[in-house]
Amino acid sequence: MCGLAGILLGEKKRRAAEIRRLADIFTRLLVLSEPRGPHATGAAWMNSDGEYGLFKRPMPASQFVKEPLYARMLATMDDRVTMLMGHARWRTRGDERDNRNNHPILAGRVLGTHNGTIRNADYLFRRLRYKRFAEVDSEILCRIVNGATRTGALDVPYLRKRLALCRGQMAAVLASRRIPDMVLVLKGDKPLKFRCHMRRQVVLYATDGSYLDNVIEGERGWMEMIVPAMTLLVFQRANVCAPFTGTFTFIPQVRAKKPQETAP
Repeated sequence: MCGLAGILLGEKKRRAAEIRRLADIFTRLLVLSEPRGPHATGAAWMNSDGEYGLFKRPMPASQFVKEPLYARMLATMDDRVTMLMGHARWRTRGDERDNRNNHPILAGRVLGTHNGTIRNADYLFRRLRYKRFAEVDSEILCRIVNGATRTGALDVPYLRKRLALCRGQMAAVLASRRIPDMVLVLKGDKPLKFRCHMRRQVVLYATDGSYLDNVIEGERGWMEMIVPAMTLLVFQRANVCAPFTGTFTFIPQVRAKKPQETAP
């Protein structure tokens, strides 16, 4: 039940005031996402050169955004920024006190956030012979995308083939430092909502659409992007409001409910 929140930015000259405004929207989205994941919070940005900033801590978002290092991370952004990626974590697997388990995850050259559980992650790490540095199952998605972008271009057949092996639930946002003008979104069977502003070349996303409506209330020009389940989206900086869309498959699987005990 984690919360994803973020901003994707198209190619456009942006004044410092606009970047500060977007950072404020991002901060509000993170705080609104706290009920979906109070155990840890994280944020990252990436720019068009592949440079990035990353900060995460085992604390709720309302506390996280008051940390001096959070403000310092946002202050390092400039008009080359291509995305702001946030995560409010509900701990499932992997102790949040080990910050490697918190999101965004940096695995290889990929930054990623995930809502859901990949139930066969241990098996996939062994089968696909991926490196592993944390306990959290979400790392497998970052490793798959790292493999799919190893040549500096997105290998969609490779990506689809390996995603099809996954069992569980997912909505994920991932970005490779090898292709910093691209952000990959996997909207599987978990919710993820989008709003875009064509003139500003900005896309907002969050697990709950009401969070988006809250932060843009009263502002004109925002449009809802309707994205069905099991959609693969590739957002490009050249025109962030017109992503490539395709499909992908995996094996949706929820945790089996334990039978209720009955009184003797």
